[in-house]
Amino acid sequence: MSDSSPSAGVMAMFAAVAAFALVPFALPDAKTAVGAVANVASVGAGATPEAPAATAIAPASRSFSAAQQAEIGQIVRDYLVKNPEVLIDVTRELEKRQASVQAEQHEKVVTEKQAEIFRSSYDYVLGNPNGKISIAEYFDYNCGWCKRALGEVQKLVDADKDVRIVMKELPIFGADSEFAAKAAMASKAQGKYWEFHTALMQERRVTKDNTFDIAKKVGLDVEKLKVDMAKPEIDAAMKATAATAQALGIEGTPGFIIDSRINVGYLTADGLTKVVDEVRKAGCKVC
Repeated sequence: MSDSSPSAGVMAMFAAVAAFALVPFALPDAKTAVGAVANVASVGAGATPEAPAATAIAPASRSFSAAQQAEIGQIVRDYLVKNPEVLIDVTRELEKRQASVQAEQHEKVVTEKQAEIFRSSYDYVLGNPNGKISIAEYFDYNCGWCKRALGEVQKLVDADKDVRIVMKELPIFGADSEFAAKAAMASKAQGKYWEFHTALMQERRVTKDNTFDIAKKVGLDVEKLKVDMAKPEIDAAMKATAATAQALGIEGTPGFIIDSRINVGYLTADGLTKVVDEVRKAGCKVC
């Protein structure tokens, strides 16, 4: 193997060794890494990029001796040291493929759970109840970014009369948040959800101690509220919301589902409008 131009077999082994070398860079498994590196290596050799699919390469031990493997390993090391941008190319390609797979998985979950996400009777709908574009907002009453999002969401529904925003209680900041979420869901029975929701969001810190005080201020019957929030249906609905959020990778708040698109993090009214416009142009898949 003294030839300065590595054979096709050497290049295949190069891809395999490089794949294993890249494990510390958060590649999920050898098979995926091999496919990504082999594709990049082939492009570097002047070949046409393959379609996004893992490339199967036989284990090195079946084709090369220990001495050959050592020599190829050195070739790989030298190549990567001289061309470190390959690592960036591989990582970008892998991220692109992973994002595509994740989007497909999310769309599948949203499609399967669309009634629970967008049409649950336990969730309050802001805006036009019959709007053609549905947005689900996952939030926590003690989330600072959720409090900031309140005004942005209001701006959107004020400007767009064909949008419906489904309020999804996702208490991730402990017992106080969970208590407030149950109270808010229960307030829907008294027709004062939005007033209560707004008041809770405007409070710097919502606790078990001040939740009922806030409820009184917006005109809620606190005794009825206590009875309603203790109903098992409320707890079941909140657990269903949490399970769906987890399946969609919404682990923080705020989180938005716009049609089948998932956005975890704060969005301004302009940001929301941009995604809504894209959904309108492409056509709703589930909303």
